[in-house]
Amino acid sequence: MTQTMKVIGIGDDGQQSLLPLYRSWIEESELLVGGERHLSFFPEYAGEKRVLKGGLTALVEELRSETRKTVILASGDPMFYGIGSLLAKKLNVEIYPHHSSIQLAFAKMGEAWQDAALLSVHGRSIKGLAQRIDGKEKVALLTDAQNSPATIAGYLLSFGMTEYDAFVAENLGSDEEKTGWYTLDEMADGVFSDLNVVILKKRRESPVWPFGIADEEFSQRKPDKGLITKKEVRILSIAQLQLHAKSIMWDIGTCTGSVAIEAARIAREGEVYGVEKNADDLENCRQNMAKFRTDLTVVHARAPHGLDQFPDPDAVFIGGSGGELRELLNICCTRLRPNGRIVVNAATIETLYEATQAFAAEGFETSVTLAQLSRSKPILSLTRFEALNPIYIITAWAKKVEEEKGGDSK
Repeated sequence: MTQTMKVIGIGDDGQQSLLPLYRSWIEESELLVGGERHLSFFPEYAGEKRVLKGGLTALVEELRSETRKTVILASGDPMFYGIGSLLAKKLNVEIYPHHSSIQLAFAKMGEAWQDAALLSVHGRSIKGLAQRIDGKEKVALLTDAQNSPATIAGYLLSFGMTEYDAFVAENLGSDEEKTGWYTLDEMADGVFSDLNVVILKKRRESPVWPFGIADEEFSQRKPDKGLITKKEVRILSIAQLQLHAKSIMWDIGTCTGSVAIEAARIAREGEVYGVEKNADDLENCRQNMAKFRTDLTVVHARAPHGLDQFPDPDAVFIGGSGGELRELLNICCTRLRPNGRIVVNAATIETLYEATQAFAAEGFETSVTLAQLSRSKPILSLTRFEALNPIYIITAWAKKVEEEKGGDSK
């Protein structure tokens, strides 16, 4: 029968960071597992040392049958973006945390941290960080060698986030500990230890973009402006997508990116993917992404090309199909996640007919809204209304299994 293993959090000052009881558990153990830096804190250890490298899957399998007294060392709090949660699911372990690096950094900073957003780019892509940070007053970031403070600063500056200053805490608890405040420009030019925490604090006002951004705020194709999903139709269409914070969404025919950008500001912890065939429109989309602080994935392709690069979606918006609507809807319906929705904007009755017929063939339910909207416009000292192009908003979702069977069976 395997022993209960102890997972002990440790600081950068090594054995000094541990309670006497924890040190005695390590001394009495027969197997000590940890990173090379952690194991180096115990040069006199009498048992076997096993270096924790790369993936954890193989190690977990080995430890399943381990009968010796085992201690696993982890940085700070093993349950805060650490290995503790995985080990607790797979093995019989007891967790003994040390102070997390975030906790120590805020202590050095002299500020409370219960109101901070806690994010990590340690071993993760920085993609999408812009919309997760935008507007937050205080953000703590776990970093790594690739996503260093300088890299993070350059990334945030590319989205114009100059309202933030940064507190960088390096080598916390060790003899090389260093902390200090930086502007993002200073941090972008700085060199920092690989062991660091970055805390962003908003010192100046951020731009505010409420849902339903005005059309004229978006960069659009010139001189023939107008290739944009108008604000009123955009609001109605996005409402039909039923997005949540972690939605994965496709925007097919993204053009200026207006729908994708508004969607990303809702699905801040999710992912938004766009495909656009026109290079000039795609450049406008990238400019709008930077302005509205949304880090989308956009590809230059004529759909359905490019869709195979994207993960399966929770929601799909189709603002333009380029004549391949039937094939496109087959792909979208096939790959749509359970309870997902597809929304198509159609300007003609022919596209409306083609879309509803295609959805029926795929076994999808549909609902159609005809948006006939007008905006007020001054004329001398008076006001008149000017109509927008009517748009059919077609919403589709997969039929429930019960519906296909005709309801209750007896």
